[in-house]
Amino acid sequence: KQGIDALAITADVTKAELVQAMVDAVLARWGRLTIAVNNAGIGFWVGLETMEKEQWDQVLDLNLTGVFLCGQAEARVMLEAGYGKIINTASMSGHIVNTPQKQAAYNASKAGVIHLTRSMAAEWASRGVCVNSISPGYTRTKLVADLVASPEGQRMVPVWMELTPMGRMAEVTDLQGAVVYLASQASDFMTGHDLVIDGGYCLW
Repeated sequence: KQGIDALAITADVTKAELVQAMVDAVLARWGRLTIAVNNAGIGFWVGLETMEKEQWDQVLDLNLTGVFLCGQAEARVMLEAGYGKIINTASMSGHIVNTPQKQAAYNASKAGVIHLTRSMAAEWASRGVCVNSISPGYTRTKLVADLVASPEGQRMVPVWMELTPMGRMAEVTDLQGAVVYLASQASDFMTGHDLVIDGGYCLW
């Protein structure tokens, strides 16, 4: 309807061969890749002492290894071209330990994304590829909606809002300006930075 040329690709970002196939499909369609946003992620609440290794692996594989595999495949194309923008979705949970829910795997994965972003930025800055991340606070997404739909989740929301100076969740539209900025030429001299968009949560 908008006249935008788009391509939908289904890919498991924890599988290197499928990530590469996704990048190859983009190149086959448009011949170049200059902007990439790595946004796939999951999370659940479970205490460390009862967490199964499979649960830990599931979160780390998608949230952190997925960013590594996507960033690697994307950067290979961008480095050859001498220009590119990679934007990784981290979280305020990579900076703090959320309360009252127990989500150590998610927290660790997002802290990893923040530092992986810096590492990517350091390695690729001299070759024209900028890598930055955004760290949203509580945002009204399907992931959060599914979590708060439970009785436990219903008890969490008032606590979250009390701990958020702005007193509300973010809407997806609260994040889009940061992503547009990081994807644009306006941020060409910025790399390795994490933009925290949390309604002030990390201030307290």
